This record gives sequence, structure tokens and C-alpha cells, in this order.
Amino acid sequence: MVIVENLKIDGIPLLHIVREKEKNDALPFVLFVHGFTSAKENNLHYAYLLAEKGIRVVLPEALYHGERSENLSQNALNAQFWVIVLNEISELETIKNAFSQKGLIDETRIGAAGTSMGGVVTLGALTQYSWIKAGVSLMGSPYYADFLKMQIEYLRNEGQVIPISDKELDDQLNRLEPYDLSIHREKLANRPLLFWHGEKDNVVPFEPTYRFYEEIKRDYDSNPEDLAFIRDPGADHKVSREGLLSLVAWFEKHL
Repeated sequence: MVIVENLKIDGIPLLHIVREKEKNDALPFVLFVHGFTSAKENNLHYAYLLAEKGIRVVLPEALYHGERSENLSQNALNAQFWVIVLNEISELETIKNAFSQKGLIDETRIGAAGTSMGGVVTLGALTQYSWIKAGVSLMGSPYYADFLKMQIEYLRNEGQVIPISDKELDDQLNRLEPYDLSIHREKLANRPLLFWHGEKDNVVPFEPTYRFYEEIKRDYDSNPEDLAFIRDPGADHKVSREGLLSLVAWFEKHL
């Protein structure tokens, strides 16, 4: 039987999903991050299928979301996007360490994944943590700096007041640079990585992410089976069942 526990680690709300008979064992471990304006509970179907494969799963609640909501306006929440992303990357290590200290993780079999913003978090986390052994990005982007510039351009085109000055924008770009996998692709170190992206995505553009995949393919010449991109010609910003099942199969194979 798969069980779900609602826990807090250092004030971070999370769901812990695992087969009851394996609750106290050192297991493969997956951190799965939800999307922008979503919540941890919305990804329970991923966690359940992974847990059925003998994987321990944690669904953390991102800052200003779900239980951590502060009822910000949409514009105020939008302005905090990159604060949320960088905070989430930091908190992944906090969560991982807490489970590790209890002997609940097989340290050689740790994965990270997420949808949309969670995919962005996953790709950034790969620049920071060598303990992540495999990743899956569903509708994410590795282009931190370019994605921020795109967000600013969108707001300008919509006639909205840009919430930060040019200097603050430069400072933000500098803060994002260490996490930008498109700049630091050597940090991948040939680790298994799966992308899923809908070609009609109007939130996180498909083309830049696919271009990044094409650019890093040569880095995987010696282990091409560890890199994959599933493109869905009919999908927009919503993961298909194929994407869900492909994620489960990826971690089953690579963890």
C-alpha cells in the first residue's frame, strides 16, 4: 500500500509518498517540484506511480504557494518568480539532507523533476548539486537569463509597469547566472536527463528548450541512451499521459 504523509522540514511543507512496507528502508529518492501557481497536491499522481516502483517521493511546497500562500496579487506573485525558483533550489538540499540523515535514501539513486516552474527548478538544481543522479524536466527551460528577459519583454508589450529598474534587472541577471544550465552545461556531466515539451506551449516556449537539447546531444555521444526529448506536436502547457508515464519509466530505468 502506498502511503502519503504531510510533513514539515525546517518549516517547508511537503508530501512524502512511499510504499508502507518500505517506509523505513534506504530507497531511490525523487524530489518533484510543482508549477507556478500550482501546489504540491497537484502532482500526487506522479508520486503514486513512482512509489509503486519502489521509489520514495517528496513533493515540496514552493514559497508563496499552497500552504505557504500569502495571498499575493497575480502581479506581485509574478514579480517573485525567480525568488521562488532560487529559494526552491536551496530548499531541495535541505529536504534531501533531512531524509539522508535518517538513512532513508540510497545516495547513489537520487532524482529531481518538475513541471513548468518545477522543470526550471530542476534544470537549475543540476548546476548546483552533483548528488542529483538523474533529472526530468516537463515544460521547463534551462535558459534562466533569456527566460527572465522574455518575461520582461512580455510585460512591456502588454503595457504593464515593469516592477524593477534596469539596475535591479542587471543584478537579477547576475544572480541567475550561476544557475543557468545553458551557460554551465558542463555541470550536467552526462547525467541522465529527459525533457518533455509541447510544441504549442505558450507559457514556456518549446523552441529554446529543444535547441538546448540539440546542442548538448554531442556531449552524450558516449551514452546517448541517457538523454531524451519527447516533443508533443499537439500539446500546449499541459503534460500528457505519455509525459507522465515517460517520467516514471525514466526514473525506473536510471535510478
